Amino acid sequence: MLHDALGRPLANLRLSVTDRCNLRCQYCMPEQEYVWLPKEDILHFEEVDRVVDVFVDRGVRRVRLTGGEPLLRKDLPILVERLAAKPGIEDLAMTTNGVLLAPMAPELKRAGLGRVTVSLDTLQPERFFNLTRSKELDRVLAGIDAAAQIFPGFKIDMVVMKGVNDDEMIEMIEFAKSRGAELRFIEYMDVGGATRWSWEQVTTRAEILDRLASQYGAIAPVQEQSSAPADRFRLPGGTTFGIISSTTAPFCRDCDRSRLTADGMWYLCLYAARGTDLRGPLRRGATNEELGALIADTWSGRIDRGAEARLALRDRSPMIPISSLKRDPHLEMHTRGG
Repeated sequence: MLHDALGRPLANLRLSVTDRCNLRCQYCMPEQEYVWLPKEDILHFEEVDRVVDVFVDRGVRRVRLTGGEPLLRKDLPILVERLAAKPGIEDLAMTTNGVLLAPMAPELKRAGLGRVTVSLDTLQPERFFNLTRSKELDRVLAGIDAAAQIFPGFKIDMVVMKGVNDDEMIEMIEFAKSRGAELRFIEYMDVGGATRWSWEQVTTRAEILDRLASQYGAIAPVQEQSSAPADRFRLPGGTTFGIISSTTAPFCRDCDRSRLTADGMWYLCLYAARGTDLRGPLRRGATNEELGALIADTWSGRIDRGAEARLALRDRSPMIPISSLKRDPHLEMHTRGG
């Protein structure tokens, strides 16, 4: 297995299959119009299959399908089946907004998808519309109900924003519990720039724990060895939940994940300003050994600790000007798979 300059293994690949999305979430891609990746640049399934083989040969054991919204990618179960057949992949998961999940969940399960995470930030229809510019809450809830039946133990991700949806944390805990899901609270992150992020909107891990403790009583941390981004906790009644505190308590020192965009740009960090082009060598006829050498050389020099660097800034404003986002779609979070 490859290790970077700080001793972190290359073990976890987030694989974006499209930069398109059917929602316009406030914290991810709120602009109505973006510069989209050219369709001819999007990797074909055969290319994805081959690149993943190279990553698996170099140590990757966990693959998560992302977008954009991954269920917008035509014939996605075909790719899932190909990836699930690889003996080196121990965990094949997907993050989705849930809009298209209900009708597709059975086929995805048959194809070999192991786990699902559904993003849901509110249970209130009007608030859902304000957050996503969409009236698809009923379809998302149907997707969650389908996941409860087909992917037991699935996760629900909630980005908590102060003054926006932080008053729903208790309701969301109870909702997830009723569906057999584990809720993960995510601190609002300042990736990209179109979100117009500000410190004032961040609900911190400490604030989340204080709010839940005031409702449920003493909360205990779950002791476990894991490189997962979420710290897990247990309520007095036994319900577990997670907090991804990338904004106030980054996990950079243990980060074993990288991101491959739908057009083959490989990013070593969600905050990275530049990526490594794998599509170019792939389409120019590079062998697996040559691709593997490029991946190995790039990862071995990795020193990225993007979230920690952002935390250290005295004047922390949105990371990328919107004008730059319009010129380069790779700079926004939805292209990198969140």
